[in-house]
Amino acid sequence: MLKYLSLVLLLLTHLSVYANLAVIVHPSQSLELGQDEVSRLFMGRAGEIAGVPLVPLNLTDAHPLKGQFDEVVLGRSSSQIKAYWSRLVFTGKGTPPKEVSSESEVMALVANNPNIIGYVALDKVDDSVRVAATF
Repeated sequence: MLKYLSLVLLLLTHLSVYANLAVIVHPSQSLELGQDEVSRLFMGRAGEIAGVPLVPLNLTDAHPLKGQFDEVVLGRSSSQIKAYWSRLVFTGKGTPPKEVSSESEVMALVANNPNIIGYVALDKVDDSVRVAATF
């Protein structure tokens, strides 16, 4: 019985480490995005969705939400994402998304530019941006 209780507590602790992610866009955008669309944007495979040009904005590797985004949304570890972008940059086939160090920077840049897309913890979202997807 103690083993099962320990396992349940471990799982609950593990789940609480991950905040709900919100992919955010400018309030003027009416996009509703799926995981595939978000992944294509952040992996450099798409520059627009439904005719709307979007520029992805990432958090730096030092921010804990970055690793969560990479794993949950992109389906890869941060080291796999870094290797992917290194290959593309080296071969001249792509440029990784610009990075900022805080969720408040993401919020400010998205709120002030209708073509930037970023992500923050769901509990950080306010009326200055619109949620296009949650994970």
